Amino acid sequence: MKKLRSGYTTGACAAAAAKAATLLLTRSMEQEQVEIPFPGGARVTFQLCACQWTDPAHTTALAAVIKDAGDDPDVTNGARIEAEVRFATADEAQREQAGDTKQRLQIIIVGGKGVGTVTKPGLAIPVGEPAVNPVPRNMIREAVTEAISLSGDYAERALIVTISIPDGENLAKKTLNHRLGIIGGLSILGTTGIVRPVSAEAWTATISASMAVACAAGVEAIVLSTGRTSESAVQQRLHLPEEAYVMMGDYLHFSLNDARKHGFAAIHLAAMWAKVLKGAMRIPQTHVRHGALEVDNAISFLATLGTAPTVLTGLAGSNTAREIYDRLIAMDCHETIRKVCCAARDYCQEVSGLPVTVYLVTARETVGKQIVECVEGKLRL
Repeated sequence: MKKLRSGYTTGACAAAAAKAATLLLTRSMEQEQVEIPFPGGARVTFQLCACQWTDPAHTTALAAVIKDAGDDPDVTNGARIEAEVRFATADEAQREQAGDTKQRLQIIIVGGKGVGTVTKPGLAIPVGEPAVNPVPRNMIREAVTEAISLSGDYAERALIVTISIPDGENLAKKTLNHRLGIIGGLSILGTTGIVRPVSAEAWTATISASMAVACAAGVEAIVLSTGRTSESAVQQRLHLPEEAYVMMGDYLHFSLNDARKHGFAAIHLAAMWAKVLKGAMRIPQTHVRHGALEVDNAISFLATLGTAPTVLTGLAGSNTAREIYDRLIAMDCHETIRKVCCAARDYCQEVSGLPVTVYLVTARETVGKQIVECVEGKLRL
């Protein structure tokens, strides 16, 4: 199997662009590439797609990097990450100093076009601030400080660094930012500077951030779903605040633990059959690459639930979890399906320590139209 290629976070790209723009502003030197420090101690060189003045008077410098997320299916892969750098006015510097008197070199980070604004409490960034997370902020400051150190005459002057993603507002529509209360664009993210393909860190960070926002909004019962179809189905029947819905993907065990840590009173869990069956079988990570569902093992598990031998015989030869479900429906074995939901509920309650309701969501085609049915695992099907 081909080894997947890692890439770089929006935060790393923003830091590289900020350093290049600062070098142009302070040394009048256009850059083709720039090297920046990473949180882990490594140094990485970035190619620039732009490094130029934005005004005839040469008071504002702009640099840009095209994000390379490697082989990760990141919506920001290929996005242009820009940084504009200029010297702050006396009033701007004074306002910043009032908020932080510890910094000798003042670097004021501003969100430009395509960078969202935080509008809900519970995130690492206060309400009203641009959605540039703490690690990217530190990376930007370190990169700019390095550039300034090469031009000592400017060490006492404050800088305004504006980070922009020109297509950020459109790209944000493909993310869950609106649910987190990040409005108007994307977040500048990253904790290591590196994007690893199909990053577990990115998923789990989003789950935790969603729960923090739910807590800050006063949500008592969280809704965990494995995908948009499952989430949509329970939304139609639960009618809870938007902040209550957390897309957990395949990270079942992590999400259950995190819900406990955040102190919620209860959990609603919505998933389709294969994921519910894996939960019932106590498979903590439900993606196929981490917990492949062997059909024979699934049928053996159904036997432990008291499924009749004649039903088990009727399931023999199934190729997928979906086929198991279809055969159970065809044999009118709704009680077996209910027992699977209850076993999944019991596992989730054991891990989370919270009361859990499992919703089995099914999608079927009829007359060219998809119907989503939601069945509560705690009820008779």
